[in-house]
Amino acid sequence: MRERECDVAVIGAGTAGLAAYRAARAKGARAILIERGPGGTTCARVGCMPSKLLIAAAEAAHGARGTDLFGIRVESVRVDGPAVLTRLRRERDRFVGLVLDGVAEIPEDDRMAGQACFLDGRTLVIDGETRLRFGAAVIATGSSPAVPKPLRELGDRLFTTDTIFEIADLPPSLAVLGLGAVGVELAQAMARLGVRVTALDSGDTIAGLTEPGLVAEAARIFSDEFTLHLGARVEGAERVGDLVRLDWTDKNGARQSTEVSHVLSAAGRPPNVSDLGLDRTGLSLDEDGMPAFDTRSLVCEGAPILIAGDANAWRPILHEASRQGHIAGENAAALVAGCPVEAPETWPALAMVFTHPQAASVGAPFDPEAEDRIVARMSFADQGRARTEGVNRGGACLWAAPDGRLLGGELLGPAVEHLSQILSNALRDTLTVHAMMDRPVYHPTVEEGLNTLLSEMIQRIEDARRG
Repeated sequence: MRERECDVAVIGAGTAGLAAYRAARAKGARAILIERGPGGTTCARVGCMPSKLLIAAAEAAHGARGTDLFGIRVESVRVDGPAVLTRLRRERDRFVGLVLDGVAEIPEDDRMAGQACFLDGRTLVIDGETRLRFGAAVIATGSSPAVPKPLRELGDRLFTTDTIFEIADLPPSLAVLGLGAVGVELAQAMARLGVRVTALDSGDTIAGLTEPGLVAEAARIFSDEFTLHLGARVEGAERVGDLVRLDWTDKNGARQSTEVSHVLSAAGRPPNVSDLGLDRTGLSLDEDGMPAFDTRSLVCEGAPILIAGDANAWRPILHEASRQGHIAGENAAALVAGCPVEAPETWPALAMVFTHPQAASVGAPFDPEAEDRIVARMSFADQGRARTEGVNRGGACLWAAPDGRLLGGELLGPAVEHLSQILSNALRDTLTVHAMMDRPVYHPTVEEGLNTLLSEMIQRIEDARRG
């Protein structure tokens, strides 16, 4: 068996792994990047970018059908499914290619291809052929789509978020299981492209929203475009001729069935850690085989091993993966050098869903039982710019401490991808709602709606002080 040594071994060449490798190298460590393939990052290959390409096509079709509002008559809209998907893959492959070009620029001696598995807390074996001894290791192996047991015998009638972008044409009908970010995005996009969509989720939330008023509003809005069932539990699935029959129970416990041509499992993406041999590392593992780690330093308990990005399942979002990779790479180099590791403050939580209307969650989660919070709400129904554009749906909710410190919020509406970043930066800078109001806001913009919400919050704070 071939023998090699390095300071820092990075397992996985996705967003977190690439950032970790580069950070370790920048600190002077001898780093090796190990990738089993196919590479190109989850975001570029099967996540952020292909989904947004599908959403863009769906929005074009939806916009063309909705021009009557503005007095513009479009006689008919025809969706060319193969053309939509061909363009999606062409642009997707361009994004993936840019990532792979960057990987190719890494010195060949710093790259290894194959499946890495731990022999112990200081040694990896790659494809059973090379033993790699390391001073510290970074696990950045990403995640893979979950497939619930009832769906596993559906063969080519089952799509996952890793396979749906490879189809040659749009399916006639589709059941989407899971209404988190990816599930609701793809459900709406497919519906707008002419697919008959039924979406089911065993929970009572949509698009990561938890504030009851916004959840109800989201259910109302999305139900206008596809069939939606919350509190639905799938009990069985089988192929019946050219269709799939799903047997499920609704939120009241009544048995139901749905027949569709295909099923999309959007039930989450668990971390890729089960085949790494973590039980041989000395790490402290939970019942699911996940290592205990510090969410700031990303150092695991029990060995000089760190874990970053989707592999740790803490905040599986690209901007977090990139930052975590950088932190893990620097700290891995520090461990090798015998230096203290850094534990920077975590960023405020920020998650977005690119449906129309968009949804986002920022900062501390909604807590209906919190007694030390002041909550304010607003609707986009009469917001000036939103009405001008014909996108005046949804609302927003913020919560703050009695002294005016912003704590968090959830939004459902137009331009939410921008409004949520304003809120995230305010949280990062620990601004009060009063300080946020003392900022210029141009007219007419959707951002004025945020000021409406802040004004409502300030009024509620003043009312609370007067008692």
